Amino acid sequence: MLKSILVGTSLLAASLMLGSCGEKAEKIQDFAEFITIQGQDLIKPDGTKLFIMGTNLGNWLNPEGYMFKFNKTNSPRFINEMFCQLVGPDFTAEFWKAFKDNYIIREDIQFIKNTGANTIRLPFHYKLFTDEDFMGLTAGQDGFARVDSVVEWCREADLYLILDMHDAPGGQTGDNIDDSYGYPWLFESEASQQLYCDIWRKIADRYKNEPVILGYELFNEPIAPYFPNMEELNGKLEDIYKKGVAAIREVDNNHIILLGGAQWNGNFKPFKDSKFDDKIMYTCHRYGGDPTKDDIQTIIDFRDSVNLPMYMGEIGHNTDEWQAAFCQTMRENNIGYTFWPYKKMDGSSFVGITPPENWANILYFSESPRTSYKEIRDARPDQMMVRKAMMDFIEACKLKNCVVQEGYIQSLGMK
Repeated sequence: MLKSILVGTSLLAASLMLGSCGEKAEKIQDFAEFITIQGQDLIKPDGTKLFIMGTNLGNWLNPEGYMFKFNKTNSPRFINEMFCQLVGPDFTAEFWKAFKDNYIIREDIQFIKNTGANTIRLPFHYKLFTDEDFMGLTAGQDGFARVDSVVEWCREADLYLILDMHDAPGGQTGDNIDDSYGYPWLFESEASQQLYCDIWRKIADRYKNEPVILGYELFNEPIAPYFPNMEELNGKLEDIYKKGVAAIREVDNNHIILLGGAQWNGNFKPFKDSKFDDKIMYTCHRYGGDPTKDDIQTIIDFRDSVNLPMYMGEIGHNTDEWQAAFCQTMRENNIGYTFWPYKKMDGSSFVGITPPENWANILYFSESPRTSYKEIRDARPDQMMVRKAMMDFIEACKLKNCVVQEGYIQSLGMK
């Protein structure tokens, strides 16, 4: 009798274990599904529509001058050079490590989730995946470690993640935002194109089975409107995109790939072939103008002509009233959005950083003439003071010390 009871108990336990394992396997299988495209909509694994709403983690892995209140010192390379002139390369490297460790952490991602967001766009510099000098490292760059952290935090918070190569090899824009040398050399350099493809292949290979990642945005705001050969460059855009897509598809057929228009992601005339891949969508940007459908009609017309999703990857730096009106326009016209940026000095963001004491002395140095060693020496302020100000910035940028911009967040209509 006891033996029968023991056998029965063992069978019951085994049955429960098998049932439990089956349920777990099913959950893993469900979670391993990816966002897909159905006409102009993005579809989640459960079959419901995903309407993108969220923000950008700008400035964290691609420093931009105005977010520190710098003016002339406006690109990652210029900022790093200025800091090195100000406090030396070793202290600058210490600052960048502390900056990366504190500017965005798990609590920031959870805060973003609590605003009603469902998606984060992560801009990054290509140098994070090379051995080039960037943000205090010259070898053993930490790009994957940083992205891995965000992937994990987004998984915990139930958020999707878009990876955006904001600064591509050679430069895709020809301005400060791509950290270039004033021209989009990517479109004329085979070496830069090869590096761009190699990096995307490496990224895609690492994350090919990661469903938290919604997609890969090949690069940001290609071809500024400043160049006399702009139309010639525009004619090369789709081919450069195709090269990047082909590199990714060598290792990853799961993820969507996002393509931005020329001239600040606003000109979609260069696109002639929307069928070369079955998992592409388009992304636009817009700052200013009227918050009406008429003002984005050309974007809507292009979206309708290709019958693929369109998403507003950057929008912001406006009044709360304007933002509320424009978000309503985008919702009515099925264009998801991520506002720029999540965090920066002062306002016009989800959270604002209060400038630390003596930051004005760093601003003064950043704007001073520094074209000769004498000018650098003459402009350099007291070392102890500015080093303290830089470390005070690290403390000020932590979420717990930032000022939450409630009106800004509410204007986005994410709840």
